[in-house]
Amino acid sequence: MADKTIKATLMKSAIGANPSIKATVQSLGFRKLNQTRELPDNPAVRGMLKTVYFLVAVEGEPFERPKRSRYKIWRSRSDKKHKRGH
Repeated sequence: MADKTIKATLMKSAIGANPSIKATVQSLGFRKLNQTRELPDNPAVRGMLKTVYFLVAVEGEPFERPKRSRYKIWRSRSDKKHKRGH
């Protein structure tokens, strides 16, 4: 039985993403942008690729860059200025 592999490329950076997304990208073995990895074709890897579909391009499937960054960590604005009356 031949081992099947999937070719995946990291197309977008995980900087500013949620810690779980960063951990998934790292566990897939990506270290640099535009790095291509051959990963084993199993349900675990397919699930990991599905969670980071907006960062990773899989060979044979179209990659569409996200319009907005919905995966980034939301931070509230500081209200110190408004409390001082500015």
